[in-house]
Amino acid sequence: MTMMTPQPLDQEDEEMLVPHTELVEGPIALDGTPPVEGPRPMEVVGQAEVISTVENQPVDETQASRFTWAIENFSRQNNKKLYSDTFVVGGYKWRVLVFPKGNNVEHLSMYLDVADSTTLPYGWSRYAQFSLAVVNQIHNKFTIRKDTQHQFHERESDWGFTSFMPLGELYDPSKGYLVNDTCIIEADVAVRKVIDYWAYDSKKESGYVGLKNQGATCYMNSLLQTLYHIPYFRKAVYHMPTTENDMPSGSIPLALQSLFYKLQYNETSVATKELTKSFGWDTYDSFMQHDVQELNRVLCEKLEDKMKGTVVEGTIQKLFEGHHMNYIECINVDFKSTRKESFYDLQLDVKGCQDVYASFDKYVEVERLEGDNKYHAEEHGLQDARKGVLFIDFPPVLQLQLKRFEYDFMRDTMVKINDRYEFPLELDLDREDGKYLSPDADKSVRNLYTLHSVLVHSGGVHGGHYYAFIRPTLSDQWFKFDDERVTKEDLKRALEEQYGGEEELPQTNPGYNNAPFKFTKYSNAYMLVYIRESDKEKIICDVEEKDIAEHLRIRLKKEQEEKEDKRKYKAQAHLYTIIKVAREVDLLEQIGKDTYFDLVDHDKVHSFRIQKQMPFNLFKEEVAKEFGIPVQFQRFWIWAKRQNHTYRPNRPLTPQEETQSVGQLRDVSNKNHNAELKLFLEIEIGVDLNPLPPPDKTKDDILLFFKLYDPEKEELRFVGRSFVKSFGKPIEIIPKLNEMAGFSHDEEIELYEEIKFDPSVMCERLEKSVSFRSSQIEDGDIICFQKLHQTLAVAKYRYPDVPSFLEYVKNRQIVQFRSLDRPKEDDFCLELSKLHTYDDVVERVAQKLDLDDPSRIRLTPHNCYSQQPKPHPIKYRVADHLLDMLIHYNQISDILYYEVLDIPLPQLQCLKTLKVVFHHATKEEPVVHNIRLPKQSTVGDVLDELKTKVELSHPNAELRLLEVFYHKIYKIFPLTEKIENINDQYWTLRAEEIPEEEKDLGPLDRFIHVYHFTKETAQNQMQVQNFGDPFFLKIREDETLGDVKVRIQRKLQVPDDEFVKWKFALLSLGRPEYLDDSDIVSSRFQRKDVYSAWEQYLGLEHPDTSPKRPFTANQNRHTYEKPVKIYN
Repeated sequence: MTMMTPQPLDQEDEEMLVPHTELVEGPIALDGTPPVEGPRPMEVVGQAEVISTVENQPVDETQASRFTWAIENFSRQNNKKLYSDTFVVGGYKWRVLVFPKGNNVEHLSMYLDVADSTTLPYGWSRYAQFSLAVVNQIHNKFTIRKDTQHQFHERESDWGFTSFMPLGELYDPSKGYLVNDTCIIEADVAVRKVIDYWAYDSKKESGYVGLKNQGATCYMNSLLQTLYHIPYFRKAVYHMPTTENDMPSGSIPLALQSLFYKLQYNETSVATKELTKSFGWDTYDSFMQHDVQELNRVLCEKLEDKMKGTVVEGTIQKLFEGHHMNYIECINVDFKSTRKESFYDLQLDVKGCQDVYASFDKYVEVERLEGDNKYHAEEHGLQDARKGVLFIDFPPVLQLQLKRFEYDFMRDTMVKINDRYEFPLELDLDREDGKYLSPDADKSVRNLYTLHSVLVHSGGVHGGHYYAFIRPTLSDQWFKFDDERVTKEDLKRALEEQYGGEEELPQTNPGYNNAPFKFTKYSNAYMLVYIRESDKEKIICDVEEKDIAEHLRIRLKKEQEEKEDKRKYKAQAHLYTIIKVAREVDLLEQIGKDTYFDLVDHDKVHSFRIQKQMPFNLFKEEVAKEFGIPVQFQRFWIWAKRQNHTYRPNRPLTPQEETQSVGQLRDVSNKNHNAELKLFLEIEIGVDLNPLPPPDKTKDDILLFFKLYDPEKEELRFVGRSFVKSFGKPIEIIPKLNEMAGFSHDEEIELYEEIKFDPSVMCERLEKSVSFRSSQIEDGDIICFQKLHQTLAVAKYRYPDVPSFLEYVKNRQIVQFRSLDRPKEDDFCLELSKLHTYDDVVERVAQKLDLDDPSRIRLTPHNCYSQQPKPHPIKYRVADHLLDMLIHYNQISDILYYEVLDIPLPQLQCLKTLKVVFHHATKEEPVVHNIRLPKQSTVGDVLDELKTKVELSHPNAELRLLEVFYHKIYKIFPLTEKIENINDQYWTLRAEEIPEEEKDLGPLDRFIHVYHFTKETAQNQMQVQNFGDPFFLKIREDETLGDVKVRIQRKLQVPDDEFVKWKFALLSLGRPEYLDDSDIVSSRFQRKDVYSAWEQYLGLEHPDTSPKRPFTANQNRHTYEKPVKIYN
């Protein structure tokens, strides 16, 4: 599955690949978010020139072609979007889609579109590499060309670039992109031959089966296949203790055993839902794509924990754990510091490395600590030293994680590294006389590895698709495991084609343009698994059925048999009809419990699976056997759906119909080809409780069903059925109804006809003295009745009559209320009505919470997809009824979140609450204050309010408000700025006293940012990490670093023995340039605003020993996805 997210407009090529969408106006939801709709097709005719097609050519491994489209009168196009003529590449029809004025952006938007997507069969997909270009007709070298690749399918039938080029540049006549108001578009498209996967049988063709994708779980599937095909690991999983009473959805070991068993013995692809349920994941987690490397670590940690105390304890360590030694060795004195660390996988640099060996060279590269970066060697003080890593031992199964993703400081975003990176089939880590090994390493162990699997990531930084190339037995045959599909592949496809870099595809028409066109390969290796040659016999072992616990074999074989039965059942379904037979006993059991409207839930009545050719009279014998009712006492009625959406017995079967086959009868009763045959079995029971022959029915006889309502018990129940004469009157059957109800024969009762319930309830009083025919009563109608109550008695009942009770039942809604602070826990439930107003609902909640003022209750709706509260609460009285609060797109939730406010909600909605962290001038610990003011208030008002809450160093102290993010100061708020649009959810708002020295800024003085930082080295790659509280500092023009250090030490009150270890550097865009005490600090800072202030700062390098504070927990600027968590 390919998942990519539309990116911000200021990002470059790779991040700009999106399917086109358009925003359309619609109703605003309770939380204030407008809906988004997809684009509407529009026919546009444009001039096009097809340079080459492959309409009648045989489909080769790769077909490539260039399409050129000259669009005349370009600037005068009034259509929002234009489609080119259709052209054919690889046997497929394509066209180019252009938005001349941009797809809701100030850029030309351009996409490749599948021309016949609306007529293709369900499940179609096709893969293409392509580039789109706007030709510069004056200087061809300035032609703008962008390339990408995509798996097209019915949900993403177009793909391309929303921000292809700025409109200002395109429409500027001097630039050369519009000449004579003509724009020339080029599309280079390369299509690879693909397998017909609809008819493809993975087990038959490859001997293996795949895993089903739950939504975005391809990353998990590729990892699970890799682990499964390490037989030693699979055997250990089988030997984890489980019992027959365990449920897979609640036991990770059992779920994994079940999954592996099915991969080993199934004929078709295997579902992973049981496993993800055992992880504690819900549907939302399954639609959240994660990092395969992260999942690998989390899953192995969880399994390692589950294996403790069992016969397979230590398996994870035996397979995957290696050790390396971090060392620092002084050059001029005899001092060496070493630290042994274990690893389960190694992260190797891709950028700047040609292959795996170059990455290992870089991993053990020696770093010299000298000059400003000397090492503090305990009693020897600061010393020149060498720092590095060497390996003590490597594991039998070596997992190499390739660092394809890294943070780009210049672009302030994560990027994917698609550079070419080679990896060998055999990996020798003893090469060059063991250059990677520490002196303590066991040289008798031969570290020669053979490649077992290659996990591939295809796509960009914000989404993509994972699959794996594996050779399960380490033979020459490779297999590609791509979700449900497993295919045989050759060595070139598994290795060379996953190196990354660029791919050069020749033109199919070299006479027109001899220059081949190149594509960046967005599919490349992301994780490699090697197995040590000396251990491969042990690791690639036989896993037999005896390795699987007996209870597991029995359970899974039973599952397989049931699945096979279901398959056969489906395969023969066209030969059978399902007949559902409702009886009076079903009405007695269901009405008033599961069912209130109509007569029965047909899914809960007895069903028969009968061959279609069986005569109905023979079917009656089946009924006689099942129910013990002889054939001569049976009469069957056909149900019919009425125009008002009710479903009632309509008429008895005729003798002629009963001679027909079951299949013919089903077709007569229901035109829907797959419909079931639904019947009502009428049985007459005598006083001796034995069945009687059904009475004769004339056209004047009407079959009615009766329900009795008790307003005191609020109970509705079925009491019987009876035939009446159409010319008769309801008053004539009152004695019989009283008998059914157990009333005295002269009890006064009221009668109502239950007419319909969808979309609203319709239940009307039945006139007792008017004939049934005149009241339009017919077969299958329902009469509800109750005792006639006096006016005084009516007042004491919530629902005094049948219509009010049915109205209540129709709109009854049980709502689970959860505290917004504990969104996963049900707090209490209330029975409410969907028609309850906003005030009704909050009043009931307030009663439940013993709260006098309902206006202090604030409710938040539930997101049915994420299973989380929606981000915005329900505004006061914005929702008319409870139903409006519960509806989420086309679903109705039964969950609401509540919170109890300290002031009424209407009052709160007029206010803005800001969370402000106050830093006292002398006290170390900051304090968080919630400042609540009218929305039109200013920052100055916030600071005035804060002064009333905090202790100042002196009465006349002035305050300022800062925006702090990731331990950097991004903004000083002007006192006049309105607070309405200030966001305190992602940024920390910090208030502090303005130091006296900063108030008197001379003409040559400078105001600089000062931040704390550490350097973290991950596999010899340095990264700067900021921490602690940033601050401002005034520096004079001629002030040296030595002078500045004195003031900083005094300001931060750092002891001498600690401060002497601190280093000082100028940092620009995250790169440190260390300063000497004699350096003039002011001269090192840019005078012009080349950078934003926070991008150039004085850095204080020292260890981070400060405790983590809760108010900084939300400062993660570069988080693109939630971390992987396995909860159970």
